[in-house]
Amino acid sequence: MSAKAIREATGKTLLNNNLPAGVCATCRFAAVTQDTQWEELVQEHPWLKTEKLVVKPDQLIKRRGKLGLIKVGADLAGVQTWVNDRMNKDQQVGKAVGKLRNFIIEPFLPHEQSDEAYVCIYSSRHGDTILFTHEGGVDIGDVDSKALKLELGIEERPTEIQIKEQLLTHVDGPRKDKTASFIKTLYDAYVDLYFTYLEVNPLVITSDNIYILDLAAKLDATAEFLCKAKWGDVDYPPPFGRDALPEEAFIADLDSKSGASLKLTILNEKGRIWTMVAGGGASVIYSDTICELGGAAELANYGEYSGAPSEQQTYEYAKTILTLMTKEKHPDGKILIIGGGIANFTNVAATFKGIVRALQQFQAKLVEGNVSIFVRRAGPNYQEGLRVMREVGKTLGIPVHVFGNETHMTAIVSMALGKRPIPKEPIVESHTANFLLPGGQNTAQSPRPERKKDLVDQSQVSGKRVMGQLFNRGTRAIIWGMQTRAVQGMLDFDFVCSRPEPSVAAMVYPFTGDHKQKFYWGHKEILVPVYKSMADAMKKHSDADVLINFASLRSAYDSTIDTLSFPQIRTIAIIAEGIPENLTRILIKRANEKGVSIIGPATVGGIKPGCFKIGNTGGMMDNILHSKLYRPGSVAYVSRSGGMSNELNNIISHNTDGVYEGVAIGGDRYPGTTFMDHLLRYHDNPEVKMLVLLGEVGGIEEYEVCKALKEKRIVKPLVAWCIGTCAGMFSSEVQFGHAGACANADHETALAKNRALADAGAHVPAGFDELGVEISQVYQRLLQEGIIVPKEEVPPPTVPMDFSWARELGLIRKPASFMTSISDERGQELLYAGMPISAVMEQGLGIGGTLSLLWFQRRLPHYATTFLEMCLMVTADHGPAVSGAHNTIVCTRAGKDLVSSLVSGLLTIGDRFGGALDGAARQFSEAFDKGLLPMEFVNDMRKKGQLIMGIGHRVKSLNNPDKRVEIIKNFVKKEFPSTPLLDYALEVEKITTSKKPNLILNVDGVIGVAFVDLLRNSGSFTREEAEEYINIGAINGLFVLGRSMGFIGHHLDQKRLKQGLYRHPWDDISYVMPEHYSS
Repeated sequence: MSAKAIREATGKTLLNNNLPAGVCATCRFAAVTQDTQWEELVQEHPWLKTEKLVVKPDQLIKRRGKLGLIKVGADLAGVQTWVNDRMNKDQQVGKAVGKLRNFIIEPFLPHEQSDEAYVCIYSSRHGDTILFTHEGGVDIGDVDSKALKLELGIEERPTEIQIKEQLLTHVDGPRKDKTASFIKTLYDAYVDLYFTYLEVNPLVITSDNIYILDLAAKLDATAEFLCKAKWGDVDYPPPFGRDALPEEAFIADLDSKSGASLKLTILNEKGRIWTMVAGGGASVIYSDTICELGGAAELANYGEYSGAPSEQQTYEYAKTILTLMTKEKHPDGKILIIGGGIANFTNVAATFKGIVRALQQFQAKLVEGNVSIFVRRAGPNYQEGLRVMREVGKTLGIPVHVFGNETHMTAIVSMALGKRPIPKEPIVESHTANFLLPGGQNTAQSPRPERKKDLVDQSQVSGKRVMGQLFNRGTRAIIWGMQTRAVQGMLDFDFVCSRPEPSVAAMVYPFTGDHKQKFYWGHKEILVPVYKSMADAMKKHSDADVLINFASLRSAYDSTIDTLSFPQIRTIAIIAEGIPENLTRILIKRANEKGVSIIGPATVGGIKPGCFKIGNTGGMMDNILHSKLYRPGSVAYVSRSGGMSNELNNIISHNTDGVYEGVAIGGDRYPGTTFMDHLLRYHDNPEVKMLVLLGEVGGIEEYEVCKALKEKRIVKPLVAWCIGTCAGMFSSEVQFGHAGACANADHETALAKNRALADAGAHVPAGFDELGVEISQVYQRLLQEGIIVPKEEVPPPTVPMDFSWARELGLIRKPASFMTSISDERGQELLYAGMPISAVMEQGLGIGGTLSLLWFQRRLPHYATTFLEMCLMVTADHGPAVSGAHNTIVCTRAGKDLVSSLVSGLLTIGDRFGGALDGAARQFSEAFDKGLLPMEFVNDMRKKGQLIMGIGHRVKSLNNPDKRVEIIKNFVKKEFPSTPLLDYALEVEKITTSKKPNLILNVDGVIGVAFVDLLRNSGSFTREEAEEYINIGAINGLFVLGRSMGFIGHHLDQKRLKQGLYRHPWDDISYVMPEHYSS
């Protein structure tokens, strides 16, 4: 939702912080909640003790004075008593009953009735309206008939002269100048702070100042990214009568962190009927159907998930609903409706897997609560999703009824409520893919047989743009954004429509340089150019007249404004949802000035079968084939909802000869083009024989359609239905999935619109459930009258399925190029050896525990992970003179980067430097396993002429022991269960040091033999696993990892010291030339 109501205290804070000093008196107020400490409140606002006060609830309650919810002229004690008497008490306001929890206290302002005025500013599609009347207060009455109006266009600011002449005709004297200045400044704040509604009643105008008494306001919440600095933290309270539950807050937080859309509103915690619906439009229709069938009182929630949420996000959403649903039992059991239309791009199986996880988790509670589940969904990979849902249904122990697009979208509601029988085994249509069979490519290239010549749309054949038509077979588009999946979908659609060339001319992506992106055209690969600059794309592809804008909500405005500067573009589709309304209205204004049609924002786009589709419209190939979108029919539709456009494709294709064109104008309050823009286009096209309109609650655009019907501007049959009929059945206001789906007046309700459309001559069904029936009846009449002549059905060319999607559907298998068993980043959370990274952090595994997971695929005992960390610490560095550190320093001083310098040092590690850990472990363990006595082992190595790895040190000796060895040795002897190999190595040391005192067990040796003792005796490894880890270099990895820390330290040290290029001094080099050259 974009326009959200704010508390009076919030609105006054915004005005205090943003209105210039001197235009009006500062609003003084104190906010009170159930947690307020009155002593602290008085300290913060000393005027509470010295002035007469006014107190009232601050919870979006209208007409508080009429309801007796204002206390005037009381002292602090009286106010405190009044508040305490009402705090947390039930209050009825209209049909809603809620608890009073927020109050606002203000100084009482003595004034005359004649000082009171009224001012209101509100926004509409083409501008803003300022209302003013010199009479204000509780008894203002009908504002629309009393108030004077000043209409302002988009980007227009009023002058004080305009305000005086059009609004202040009844205000005299010096108050007129002061009021004009105030209204002008208030309007500036209204625009700059992205208000969508601002009402002050009364506005008190005295001879010395202006005072804002009562205030009601709404902000465009989507503008937060622009206004955060000016707004601060804004609290959007729920409508009165509905408390904000923690579960709702959790889903709102989940939604804010996701690119998908996740919404949840609890209507009745004790309700019997719960919904989990995919899609903003579909969610409204399911609620409508439940209410129409008598379930309004038992409907527990409204919500929706859409925009391809991940499996984990869907799991969290489903878990939240199931938590609420299973809190209390119902004597008749409970119903869970998991519904949705035909998805455009959401992977149904992936989202269902999240729901299945939640259902399995709540199995016992679902059985205990006698829950029945009804499922209906379709879209990408829906067959797999329904299969998974059916399988889990067999294990849950409760009734689970599963249906696909063979069943009308809302049929499961009447099944659930016992209004129609539940079919035992639905017939599932098999159309997962249309494979390209051997030889099919030749068939695909041959032209499709034409339909009857007199009925062929010439714009489709010629590829030339006909006045009033947005798309044809020659339409070429530029795509803004790296949306490869959407582009491939468009190209596949082009191919199945037998277009002669791809509809995608180029892509624009400012974050990379110019390059080419590979796509499929049938089974061939083609290259689509990608440009960094919009201007370059336009210049090189002058035939493109459509731009599809996939930019984010933050950049969609700028990229669209940029596009409007190129005259070749005649249509722009804006996909992003959440563009601030002020910016959208500017786009509409600029587009109208240039004669450009905008589809969106907040849309999936549109489709013209046989010609062109926008982005993900129409879904994947199986749905395009199922709904016969590869060739034109006779029915054109317009909808707000993008998700429901696919459902309309399905309904129309099943009840008529198919879709001619369909557009989803978008769910925002101000779509770029309106219902009428498209209906008139369709109406004036002789190929279109009937029209379908799917409107919704909120806005007044459907009344323009009524007017056109009455004036006979539209005479072709129009089947119309407005969704959101359930809105009037709720006790408190509910904001539905689309930003524009909220009625601000009675005539904006879906019921009022449906009545008006029926009265004007449209064919209006009894409910959405009957929409297909109504469309079929109108179509059959047109057939009988000969207005529609059935056309020859031609099979489309076959389109290959992408390898990745075929694998997703489980149709093929392929050996993986890589195998891994230590980590997995594919899910919601990174896994180390199956352990979530959050658990790694929360349980304090540290570096040693992390190594145990990544190197050994298991959690090792605490002493073992401590040993690993000790090894890293003692091997981290041994000064700058050793070969590895020396190399790192020389490389760094040559100006190389960190990675190059580190690698230079690491490459010196081997048998002579640092690489003796594995060798020591292998030599000592082999001798020990053979049963050789320490003396026999030493003698054997001497006979072979081999050094004993891990024995000997250049500096340290018996008389100057290596502290690192002592530390590790003492820890291992104390903490390890047993140390047979370390004991053996210490016996060997006694023999070697008797010959030479520096032949001690060194760091490599003590780590190597201790590591073998750990592997063999900790109980965490089998003997075979222990030997494998020794042989594959795991022990040497400790030295490499530990010494990398030191090498990085030397690199940073040299950079910090700004050391120059190193050149070795010649006097430290012995130059020995060959003797035969000395003469």
